[in-house]
Amino acid sequence: MCLLSLWVGAKGIPFTATWDLLWHNDGSSEAVIIHDLRIPRTLLGVLAGAALGVGGALMQALTRNPLADPGLLGINMGSSSAVVVAISFLGIHSLTGYLWFALAGAGIASFLVYSLGTAGRGSATPERLVLAGAAVTAVLYAFIQGVLLLNPDTFDEFRFWDVGSLASRRMDVVVQVAPFIVLGLLLALSQARALNALSLGDQAGQALGAHVGRTRALVAVAVALLCGSATAAAGPIAFVGLAVPYAARIFTGPDQRWVLPYSLMLAPILLLAADILGRVLGGVQEIEVGIVTAFLGAPLFVLLCRRRKLARL
Repeated sequence: MCLLSLWVGAKGIPFTATWDLLWHNDGSSEAVIIHDLRIPRTLLGVLAGAALGVGGALMQALTRNPLADPGLLGINMGSSSAVVVAISFLGIHSLTGYLWFALAGAGIASFLVYSLGTAGRGSATPERLVLAGAAVTAVLYAFIQGVLLLNPDTFDEFRFWDVGSLASRRMDVVVQVAPFIVLGLLLALSQARALNALSLGDQAGQALGAHVGRTRALVAVAVALLCGSATAAAGPIAFVGLAVPYAARIFTGPDQRWVLPYSLMLAPILLLAADILGRVLGGVQEIEVGIVTAFLGAPLFVLLCRRRKLARL
């Protein structure tokens, strides 16, 4: 998929020429296309896909709900709210400018959801986290719609980020989000055994040596790092975090020590395939990857649900 992503595009470049230019940048227009446009786009597809796939698997394990996705913690709405604030109130109009706002918005929203979920006497149970996420998402959605309705110029700019795309992302965007995604992946993989223990219930997990509160907090941080970074760089992309972990469990079963690595590998394949398909179908006017994943992911997920029972977590 990486090779196809480097080869396929609006400008046709023979595969042999693409391979040669990949290793020998001669400064030609074709080399500029490959090195300045397609390589960053492909790397971002790999990073964002891995982040969304693992983030979705973590959310489904954290909430013990096979239909959960990263949006349940308010991450997408947190990023979107911060981008709207950056565009409308601070006059920031470049992707590299409001990328940091999107990252900060995702982190603040996740912290707020987790704080609400742990407020009071009870612990951060999956049900309380989902309810807190739904409440925060509703409030942030209302804020975004209010600002966009009052400021049409903000809407015109925001809608291009909100659709979800890998196009026009330069290498500086990849460099900025890569450390957060790598850190999130390492943190996620380190919690696989603890998530396996918690899948049996809080009391059984504690009996097996898992620290319930600490595990949920670390998983929430990992989800914020992964999905916040991917959303900040590429915009909200639907169904990757929902469908990929489910497909991974078909191969691996419920063991998170295998679900997380499989999700890490399968999600970039899906995202790059959707991006390539958008280039082929759209021609010069490409179809954004967020639109393609929605069209591909929805029927695929329905088919998987009809053919197999949902894997228990």
